[in-house]
Amino acid sequence: MNWKNLFNEQESQQAISRINALTSETQPQWGKMSVAQMLAHCNVAYELVYTDKHPKPKGFQKFMIKLFAKNVVVGPKPYKKNSRTAPMFLITDQREFETEKKRLIEHVQKTQQLGPSHFDGKESHAFGALSENEWNTLFSKHLDHHLSQFGV
Repeated sequence: MNWKNLFNEQESQQAISRINALTSETQPQWGKMSVAQMLAHCNVAYELVYTDKHPKPKGFQKFMIKLFAKNVVVGPKPYKKNSRTAPMFLITDQREFETEKKRLIEHVQKTQQLGPSHFDGKESHAFGALSENEWNTLFSKHLDHHLSQFGV
């Protein structure tokens, strides 16, 4: 499957329009997260790139993640509903909708502005160096999955 190119200004703006279509009352079509928790969950993918908030896996743990999760995350197939997620992506506390929404839009904009050349060959948190296409798939597929979860 071809995912939206979030490095493209028009396509990233389409994703932002979908985010802006959410309200604090939007309900999921599946899963247990509230809309604010989902936005916080989506922000984790960008926190792994732009912050040192989350510890990096090392050694055998990193090897196993690359072996079993990399193709699921950067491969072409869509995520299945109610798929398992890494512990750092689990959001169980309450989050503030507008804060998380603003952060996610800023992350999408920053990623688009940095562009594909910034990401091509950049080391990911757990998967090693990724191509610009793999980075785009990582961001785009995850975001699309959760925006679809909430019907936008």
